Amino acid sequence: MRILLHICCANCAVYPLMSLREKGHEVYGFFFNPNIHPYQEYRRRLESVQLLEARFNVPVIYRDEYRLDEFLRNTVFREAFRCRYCYHMRLLASAQVAKRGHFDAFTTTLLYSKQQKHSLISEIGESLGKEKGIPFYYEDFRLGWKRGIDLSLEAGFYRQQYCGCIYSERDRFLGKNRVSLRKAKKGS
Repeated sequence: MRILLHICCANCAVYPLMSLREKGHEVYGFFFNPNIHPYQEYRRRLESVQLLEARFNVPVIYRDEYRLDEFLRNTVFREAFRCRYCYHMRLLASAQVAKRGHFDAFTTTLLYSKQQKHSLISEIGESLGKEKGIPFYYEDFRLGWKRGIDLSLEAGFYRQQYCGCIYSERDRFLGKNRVSLRKAKKGS
C-alpha cells in the first residue's frame, strides 16, 4: 500500500517508518503540527523532520503553519479536551491530504508514543477515515518503543521533552499535581 504517515516529530517517526517499510508499504510523510509551542520548539521539530527526510530517504509533505492563536482559541476553557481537538485537527488534515493524493491509507506517528491517548487516536482516525473515504491504517507502533528510541539516538534527532502543546510543557515543569500544590500552598 501507499501510506501517508502523519509525523509529529522525527524521533517518533523512525520506528513506524521502519515497520511500515518492513511490511512492504510505500511511505510518504506529512508534517502538520500547529499544536507545537513555543515557536522555537516548532522550528526544532520541523528541522528534525527535514533531517529524517534526508537520512531515511522518505518524501515528506510539509504544511508549515504555526497557528498559535487558532490552537488557543480552540483549547482555552476546554483544556481537558485539548488532546481530542489536537488529534482531530491533525488527523483531519492527514486524511484530506491522503484522499487528494490518492493514497491507499493514512496513519500517524502518534500511535508510537506511550504518552499519547492511543485508543482516542485510533477512534478519531477510524472515524475520519470513514467520513473522508480514505482508510485509516492502524498499527500499535508502541511495540517498537525501545527500537525507535535507539534508532533516533543513532540518527542524532532532536528529542523533545513534551508532546508539543503549551499545556504539556507546563505539566512537564510543574507536574500533573500542580493545582493541588497551589491549593496546599494557599492553605498554609
